[in-house]
Amino acid sequence: MQQASFRRIDVTAARAIIGGGRALVIDVRDPESFSRGHIGGAELATRENISSFVTLTPKDRPVVICCYHGNSSQAYAKYFTEQGFSDVYSLDGGYEAWARAAPAPVALSPALEAFLAEHGFAAGDVNGRNKDNVTPLMVAARLAPPALVAEVIAAGADIHATNGDGNQALWLACVGEIEENIALLIRAGIDIRHVNVNSATPLMFAASSGRARAVAQLMAAGADPAFETDLGLTALDMASTKECLDLMRAEVKRRKAAATAS
Repeated sequence: MQQASFRRIDVTAARAIIGGGRALVIDVRDPESFSRGHIGGAELATRENISSFVTLTPKDRPVVICCYHGNSSQAYAKYFTEQGFSDVYSLDGGYEAWARAAPAPVALSPALEAFLAEHGFAAGDVNGRNKDNVTPLMVAARLAPPALVAEVIAAGADIHATNGDGNQALWLACVGEIEENIALLIRAGIDIRHVNVNSATPLMFAASSGRARAVAQLMAAGADPAFETDLGLTALDMASTKECLDLMRAEVKRRKAAATAS
């Protein structure tokens, strides 16, 4: 069998891969350079710990490797492919290219900076990831007051980023069931029909967990209760309360009536 080879990618492609939420980002620069600045969620690799990344990381997990200028990262990327990893990338231009391509920083409020620090994010980075591989928007959507969520979105947060389970911020907003946070994400254009790694939608989660207010908002925004998982289950099948089931049935009936009238 032919051994897979790593791919060289630019910053735009790297952002897309990292934004998917599953990638392991490895920085192979020296500790001092890493401390001055690094890609959000990146792990510092050294000669002493590099083997632990190979041993502990699933071989099908995407691996993005970053160095100073994109040279030594290629040697590390080759090493990972030799160890059986199937989805390995070397960042062309290294961290310098990443830093140059970063948008101009937006001044954040003290409240948002405090929120970032409290939840393990780098100062001023609304698109970084913490040790739990989630973004500030995901955490804020679940926990924070709407004014702070609105500020995170306005500061340029990627509303389409996903966590390790393939869930966008809307899923986390449904967990917290803060109605205005759900509304803010919907108005910002988040995909209400997005499916996670289990082929489940935010509506399925809301219905299965009895979060009727979230169900009502998602249905009003056009969520599809008839969408099926790989097992053939729908949000209607998953409804854990009569209130959630009745909300979806009523909206389906209204949509049918509207379609017939037109």
